[in-house]
Amino acid sequence: MTRTVNIIGAGPGGLASAMLLARAGVRVRVFERLDVPGGRTSTISTPDGFRFDLGPTFFLYPRVLEDIFTACGYDLRREVEMVRLDPQYRLVFGAGGELLATPDVARMEAEVSRLSPADRGSFTRFMEATREKFTRFAPFLEQPFESWMDLASPDLLKLMPILKPWRSLDTELGTFFSDERIRLAFTFQSKYLGMSPFRCPSLFSILSFLEYEHGVYHPIGGCGAVSNAMARIAQAMGVEIRYGEPVEGLEFAGRRITAVRTAAGTHPADATVVNADFARSMTRLVPDRLRRRWSDKKIASRRFSCSTFMLYLGIDGRYDDVAHHNIYLSADYRENLADIEHRHVLSRDPSMYVQNASITDPTLAPRGMSTLYLLIPVTHRHPNVDWRREGPRYREVALDQMERIGIRGIRERIRYEKMLTPDDWQESYEIYRGATFNLSHDLGQMLHMRPHNRFEDVERMYLVGGGTHPGSGLPVIYSSARITTDLLLQDLGVGPAAVAERPVASRARGQEPAAV
Repeated sequence: MTRTVNIIGAGPGGLASAMLLARAGVRVRVFERLDVPGGRTSTISTPDGFRFDLGPTFFLYPRVLEDIFTACGYDLRREVEMVRLDPQYRLVFGAGGELLATPDVARMEAEVSRLSPADRGSFTRFMEATREKFTRFAPFLEQPFESWMDLASPDLLKLMPILKPWRSLDTELGTFFSDERIRLAFTFQSKYLGMSPFRCPSLFSILSFLEYEHGVYHPIGGCGAVSNAMARIAQAMGVEIRYGEPVEGLEFAGRRITAVRTAAGTHPADATVVNADFARSMTRLVPDRLRRRWSDKKIASRRFSCSTFMLYLGIDGRYDDVAHHNIYLSADYRENLADIEHRHVLSRDPSMYVQNASITDPTLAPRGMSTLYLLIPVTHRHPNVDWRREGPRYREVALDQMERIGIRGIRERIRYEKMLTPDDWQESYEIYRGATFNLSHDLGQMLHMRPHNRFEDVERMYLVGGGTHPGSGLPVIYSSARITTDLLLQDLGVGPAAVAERPVASRARGQEPAAV
């Protein structure tokens, strides 16, 4: 008998899950609220030819997704053209100085030494030490953590002297680099998790390591092109994706989920995978009485990541002297973070990320034009900030701030503009409190302390995406899809042997019908 699985959301985790489940012979339906695939990893397309990634713009550590494609009979590199960037990004320090981050060890050592002679040789030491940490810890990011007993693994306990979970990320990097600017160059990646490097656990030094070891990539067409390819492949494998069809309710038999409801009807299934924002979907779709561990009260008490203020700008002309990825770090970075995480106010000198992708990818804008993507980390939704009033004001702050990375005369060159605030992330994109990086990744909200991949409060409900284990960021979201689908297939009695017995021929790019 063919099993049926409903997936709520066609984000990267939902699409990866759909591919893996279809590979195992499961009938899969995906319900997507938007008209395009990808969720936060989708593409904003304008009538006049500008294209922007909605959310993630860095594509890191492609191995996880490559493995998923291979398991399904496809080759990621054939399906999506990718360019490895060098330099990976440019860092501009408000406290003075710049650094071009390159994966070339000799050039990176020279960059570090130029900015901080006292840290000569430290980059190599950092890479060697963190390589061992990642190699030994990576297997634990590929398995479920369903109780505290999973932490009692002898192999994991042996890693504690290397992982040093009691240290902050900044403290860990202080053992390699004396200059605070250099430490920031290797710890700002904690913002991928929506966290401060002064609170983020030290094990996340693996984030910057992965950038230098495995590369920072730009998929031609943006990261949304990866989501489009996954949706196309999933449909070629038999997955039904229903765009523009939000889930309005769920059906339960006791504590077991039995179906999803949309405007088009009720859709029964043997299991349901939730790829929508965890906190927002639970508080909207699952009755509070069914959630023992993750009640509304418990969810409200959890610590959530920061949000982001966004500008998507279509520009007349190009800025060819500005790097692909640019990061400005506030002159007083600690105070900037305190404004975001503790005071919940808007900084006068905010840190900022600007993507100038058209210097790499001319497909993103009409001829003679370019795109700029601007992101400022800000507090998640909080009564201290009224975005109806602050949005227009902060737009001016953001445009002024772009001069710090060499982008001048921007206002008169804008031909398209879209702004998103934390209010928009919550109301238009269904993200709880507008916290774009989900639950924070501090020690009390990691591993078994995050919502489980096999959701512990509702039978036959499974979670995938940044709100569950292992956490936020595209590589670990793809990893969550493998963990979740393995658990689901075990529970449905569709084991690894059944997957292995199902032949899938390798397919060349372009043989499948286009889905989007």
